Amino acid sequence: MHPHVVLGVVGGIVLLLVVAGVATDGLAGGLLMLGLAAVLVGLGASLAGHAHWAFISSRRIGGTVAAAGLAAVMLGGAITTPTPETAAAADAPASASATPTETTSAEEAVAEAEEALAEAETAEKVVTAGSTAGLLDDTTTQAAVEGAGRTTALAALAAVEVKGRAPRTGYDRDNFGSRWVDVDRNGCDTRNDILARDLADETFRAGTRNCVVLTGNLADPYSGKAIAFTRGQSTSDDVQIDHVVALSDAWQKGAQGLDATRRTAFANDPLNLLAVDGPLNMQKGDGDAATWLPPNRSYRCAYVARQVAVKVTYQLWMTQAEKNAIATVLSACPDEPLPGGVVAQVPEQVQPIPAPAPAPVPDPAPEPPAPAPAPVPPPAPAPEPGPYYANCAAAKAAGAAPVRVGQPGYGTHLDRDRDGVGCES
Repeated sequence: MHPHVVLGVVGGIVLLLVVAGVATDGLAGGLLMLGLAAVLVGLGASLAGHAHWAFISSRRIGGTVAAAGLAAVMLGGAITTPTPETAAAADAPASASATPTETTSAEEAVAEAEEALAEAETAEKVVTAGSTAGLLDDTTTQAAVEGAGRTTALAALAAVEVKGRAPRTGYDRDNFGSRWVDVDRNGCDTRNDILARDLADETFRAGTRNCVVLTGNLADPYSGKAIAFTRGQSTSDDVQIDHVVALSDAWQKGAQGLDATRRTAFANDPLNLLAVDGPLNMQKGDGDAATWLPPNRSYRCAYVARQVAVKVTYQLWMTQAEKNAIATVLSACPDEPLPGGVVAQVPEQVQPIPAPAPAPVPDPAPEPPAPAPAPVPPPAPAPEPGPYYANCAAAKAAGAAPVRVGQPGYGTHLDRDRDGVGCES
């Protein structure tokens, strides 16, 4: 093949590799791809052993190109921007598991590892687990809360204000005091207090008055699994202490308004702390019930009830989505109480005053029957026909003159002057 053709092909391949590297990882990716291409081309020229392989005229120049490519690969690797996975790994407690230096005792190394673990337990982490399906909507949630028994966690949702998240601006773990302080002044820090409370068969470091937990067994509420705990650089993080209401979540839902003493109490309150599976705690991150629930479904009722109790105690609010998610879980266990003796001031449900029943309308009185028609009297018998006198001479001849009105035989033809007496002369 003609050298110019080879040069064109190789140059095109190198250009594609460089473009792909830049698109993936910016300048560092471009350097990596360019260096890799130079190493391959230089080695190819050195192995080919003849002039003008690609654009290289000798093995010496090929070796120089390969060396320059290797340097570019090393430079690109050094400035590569860490990916989210590598960044998370850098923050994870495992980073504290390095072998102690000659000047660092094993005990100091464990202390440093646990300091890193304490920071990792409350660091902001990416939430990857989903919540529950079939969420109640706003209206159904309200109805479920109003219909719940007053001493239940479901009814206590009525005592928690619903608002949107505040900005996370200004959040820092140190806003909640030093990590694992001895707030109850029992001579033991909070982390060891919770380990001693939640582990079974625990053993303690000698000389610590049963404070520093060395070993124990955890019945993990989040996974439902049994986890053996052993204190050590690479094992302490198997069991972590979870803030059931995460510090970052609390910061965005009212804790910004608490004073420093109250925030320290919140971060070290046993009501808000559980010893749990380390990887699941890292998975949960600072999620609320709308974004993360324990995989162990049988523990979800107790889990969200504890979140409600914490938010009632510290007067934190929740989002509507969070309230709906909690109500969805508690609707399957409506008698779940608040833990820790927490009592919520559930507002009285105002019962609507029923409208007075309308007065009964009496049935209309029946109309009186129509009076029976008066009996028609029988017609008077027709009078017997009286005598008739054609003239006064006839009346006189009959001896009836004079004839008066009303007497038989009277007629106006006999009474010319109409004075009521006929045939008077």
